[in-house]
Amino acid sequence: MVEMNLWRAPYRGAQPISATVEIPGSKSATNRALILAALASTPSTLRKPLHSRDSSLMVAGLRALGTEISEAPNGDLTINPKRFIGSAKVDVGNAGTVMRFLPPVAALATGAISFDGDPRSHERPLGPIIAALENLGVQIEHGGRYSLPLQINGNGELIGGEIDIDASTSSQFISALLLVAPSTKKGITVRHVGKHLPSQPHIDMTIQMLKQFGAQVVVSKSSEGFPQWQVSPCELKGVDLIIEPDLSNAAPFMAAAMICGGEVTIKNWPKETAQPGDQLRGIFTKMGAQISFEGNNLKVSGTGEINGIDIDLHDVGELTPSIAAVAALAKTPSSLRNIAHLRLHETDRLAALATEINALGGDVDEEESALHISPAPLHAGIFHTYEDHRLATAGAMLGLVVQGIDVENIETTKKTLPDFAGQWSRLVSN
Repeated sequence: MVEMNLWRAPYRGAQPISATVEIPGSKSATNRALILAALASTPSTLRKPLHSRDSSLMVAGLRALGTEISEAPNGDLTINPKRFIGSAKVDVGNAGTVMRFLPPVAALATGAISFDGDPRSHERPLGPIIAALENLGVQIEHGGRYSLPLQINGNGELIGGEIDIDASTSSQFISALLLVAPSTKKGITVRHVGKHLPSQPHIDMTIQMLKQFGAQVVVSKSSEGFPQWQVSPCELKGVDLIIEPDLSNAAPFMAAAMICGGEVTIKNWPKETAQPGDQLRGIFTKMGAQISFEGNNLKVSGTGEINGIDIDLHDVGELTPSIAAVAALAKTPSSLRNIAHLRLHETDRLAALATEINALGGDVDEEESALHISPAPLHAGIFHTYEDHRLATAGAMLGLVVQGIDVENIETTKKTLPDFAGQWSRLVSN
């Protein structure tokens, strides 16, 4: 029998919280900036980047391709671009950004670049980006599986051209092609031909960051009515960039004020941002929080009374585990809709949330693309996390007011939050 690594979630009950929290840098922004900096013609400095498993895997992958990346004592990163070379091996772990963004970059290298990762990475959708690269003339060995593990045999350049892609399972397929597009001979025009496009804000973030490095992006509709993005070839210029805090990772800390009552202040919340996590302000307000800016900080106040919500989370699916945890503690039912694509993340998040909340006495009805959550008294028990960082933080949130919840493998939060357990314990003990 395998012994589980259990972490007793700190319990606070109805004692109001008063705390100020600083959230580490955005994983999405850090990993996009690392790619663009490696593709630029001049060095870049990334200030306040995230240092987590996912970002470390991206740094290691780019270094394997030849990029020089150095870390200052304060954590800032300097990226000195170099010509990409093989042979190299890249470990993607279970990081979607690494497994989807680096193969197009590897196509610019000379030589063989092999990719592999955690067992779960072999199950995650990768076929559309592999097929797109093959259509652009890239030679890829994948044994006909169109999944990891794979090897890219690069010849030092990527011609570019027009690509139709179905990004219904992940918007990262589009971002992956857009990020490498300026470095191609002809540029790239990407058309999304699928029925659904999840996580549109992440594509908006990609476009915003491309422009920061000097690229031109034209967003339009094709003659058939498909959304289309066109990036012309250009020389990217290095930047000096401050990475925004990861607003999605702010969710559990914001929710703490709602669950226990009291107030939590999030430092340096950007007034304008493309991050999906910014939508938490509106979502949590509807669920009963009072949220306002105080200078550069965001103040979240709550009473411990939570309202249910009926909401389409298609564009901001990554927020679902946190919202589901809050909804499980609400006084009225909730419906979280249009989130079928979450079944293909680090784990099947819909099945996992339903299973784990119900195991604690909750009332969650799972549909193919939705969760319906009704009020029910919760009790102590084990909250399994399936090696998914957002499941782990959801379990910790429930543990605030349900005594005796043991979260399995809290260390999985290091994927995007290097010291979540420490930060959370300090928050609760304040």
